[in-house]
Formats: sequence, C-alpha cells, structure tokens
Amino acid sequence: MSHDPAVLLKPVVAIAREAGARILEIYQGEFEVTAKADDSPLTAADMASHRAIIAGLQQLTPEVPILSEESAEIPFAERAGWDEYWLVDPLDGTKEFIKRNGEFTVNIALIQGHQPVMGVVHVPVKDTDYYGCVSTGAFRCVAGGSEEALRVQPLRDGPVRVVGSRSHRGASLDAYLERLGDHEMVPMGSSLKLCLVATGEADVYPRLGPTCEWDTAAAQAVVECAGGQVIDTDGAVLSYNAKAEYLNPFFIVFGDASRDWTAYVDRQSA
Repeated sequence: MSHDPAVLLKPVVAIAREAGARILEIYQGEFEVTAKADDSPLTAADMASHRAIIAGLQQLTPEVPILSEESAEIPFAERAGWDEYWLVDPLDGTKEFIKRNGEFTVNIALIQGHQPVMGVVHVPVKDTDYYGCVSTGAFRCVAGGSEEALRVQPLRDGPVRVVGSRSHRGASLDAYLERLGDHEMVPMGSSLKLCLVATGEADVYPRLGPTCEWDTAAAQAVVECAGGQVIDTDGAVLSYNAKAEYLNPFFIVFGDASRDWTAYVDRQSA
C-alpha cells in the first residue's frame, strides 16, 4: 500500500534541510574533488548529504526502497518490482558547488507508479525550499518562514524567458533557440532551472542534453504541482523506473501550454 505523500512532505523537507546543513559544513571550508567512473565530479559533500538522507528516509519509511545517485547500482530486475520508492540526488549541481556559485540543490522525490507524486528541492546557500505534492500544490519557503504558493505563469508580451544550464550547453539548444525566435536567456545551475518555471520566473526550460532520473524527479513534482509540464520531445510526460538505464530522454519544461514547445526541436539532433 502506497504512502500518502502529503503526510510525508514536511518530514522530507526537514531531511533535505539536514542534508543541506551537512553540505554547507564542507562548502564553507576546503574540499577535494575526485572523479567517479563516468568522470563526473564527486566531493565529500555529495557523500555527507547522501548519508544524511538515507538515514532520515530509512527512519521515516523503513519499508520504502531508496535509489540515490550515490548508490545507484541496483539491478533493474529488482527495481522493476517497486511500486513506490524514494529517488534522491544528494547534491545536484556538483560543478556549481565546485565553482562556489551557490546554484546547487538537494533533491528528494517520492515515486509512485513511475511518476513523482511529491518532491523537495532544497537550496542550501539560499536556505530556500521548493516542494510540491499532488494533493496540496507547490510552495516555496525561505529560511523556514511562511509558505508561498507557486503557480506557473502565462506567456507575457515580449521575449520568451528561457532558462538554461550554466555548465552544459550544446548545438541542440542553440538550434532550438534559433527556431524559437525572440527570447532572453536566464542562466542557472542544477534543478533550480525547473524551479524557475514553477515560480513563473522563466517560461521554458528545454533540456536537449543528457540528464539522469535523479536530476529531475523532485523538481518535476514541483513544476507539475504548480501547474506546469515536463515532457519529452515527443510530448510524453517524463516517467521513472520504466527502463534499465537511468538516462532521461531530452525534455522540455514549461508553464504555458498554449504554445507547442516541441515544435522548435531539431529532430535530427534529438
């Protein structure tokens, strides 16, 4: 029997904040950077956050399996039987962490039936939480203060506000932007890009490069609970744990569905 995500939401926010505190302890000092098997960077902060989240979630829901970026070696034969699980990125935006620009997050999502039904995105440097639950909506909370309800915004007159990666950009995105026409770029790191669509500070986030499922699930819940959509370039909603590999397809995040945002994709590169 699946859990009620609304009941779990606030405890998970607390777990994400605790993980963020562990990250900041390391961020504020000197740290070493090592490389994982795929050459992506890894710091002590990734692992400190991972351990805090695993401990917190195991205490909260000991019967629910956990898939974290830092413990992802779980065979699909085992994962395929999961109807419900936690999907975690302990430190999304490690490159931003290393650059010390503050644009990194802690991401925790509850997946039920291949979809994120609840997500928490914590921004340690800004002491800000974005969170969403299918039954309660999406919210932002700064420094533990009062909640602000989030809602995506309709397109305004003038250039389309496009949020894009600080650390990952390629020819596919350039081609998309050329087809899109009048636009302004809002550079941002980590899952904060999706959160900017949820808050209405950006209109669209075209991700035409590789990401993994733990990179997107928590913020997808925030976007969807704020009234937005996260779809692949064929128009299908991004789903989870439906295949052996963890890579997402290319996808587009948007708030206003009155425009076909997939129409600007270069099909030869996507």
